[in-house]
Amino acid sequence: MSLRVLRHNGAPIPAPMGEAVPCPSDLQGCSGCLVRHLAICAALPLEQARTLEALADDLRLAAGEQLVREGEARRGVFTVTRGALRRIRLLPDGRRLVAGFLMPGDFIGFSGASHYRHSIEAITDSALCAFSMADMRTLCNDHPALERELLERACVELDATRGNLMALARLNPMERLAGFLVDMAQRRRRQGQDDSEVVLPMTRTDIADYLGLTVETVSRSFTRLRQEGSIATGDPHHVRLLDRKRLDALAEALD
Repeated sequence: MSLRVLRHNGAPIPAPMGEAVPCPSDLQGCSGCLVRHLAICAALPLEQARTLEALADDLRLAAGEQLVREGEARRGVFTVTRGALRRIRLLPDGRRLVAGFLMPGDFIGFSGASHYRHSIEAITDSALCAFSMADMRTLCNDHPALERELLERACVELDATRGNLMALARLNPMERLAGFLVDMAQRRRRQGQDDSEVVLPMTRTDIADYLGLTVETVSRSFTRLRQEGSIATGDPHHVRLLDRKRLDALAEALD
């Protein structure tokens, strides 16, 4: 992947070939950000968030474009402000694993590892705020609340990873899919949107690779949930949750 380097206050930020542009004037800065309440900057009062704003670059990715590649030196961190991305890893035999999906408000790239452990690519046209690692470390030193927020998010992500591992080991395909749909609904609720309908920007192949299933098994599981009246699907990317109690019960089969 060809990269060009964005610079802000002299600090290099690795960026894909997607255009780096300022925010639209009607959404300029942190005060106009539609996902600020979901992002790490919510840990700071708006006045202090101006420090982040001064160091940030706005990145735009087209669908299918890579943000980072597995094995590259970790030099930048990002907050998703629009769109959807997938975190992937390729196995030596060529199989693809989807480690997760990144939505508005999600934070990418802050870790003790020196290199990115996954490739990250846009599922849809997406926008992100980008910071250099050096700038983010300085911000954490200057603003302990920001560092605490990053630690809390790391703990939440670790818990989610453990839960996913248990699901892959113990749950049947329909239970895995129900858990995925419930998780996507919870994300919608956190964004202040209607959680009775789930929007799935990813493909069925993405979902299969995430749940450790074949595409055919994922399709059959959607069909079974639809036939029993738990969901309705107008198209592959929109799922209405009709029986939330049933879906919750399937998703909580490990409890």
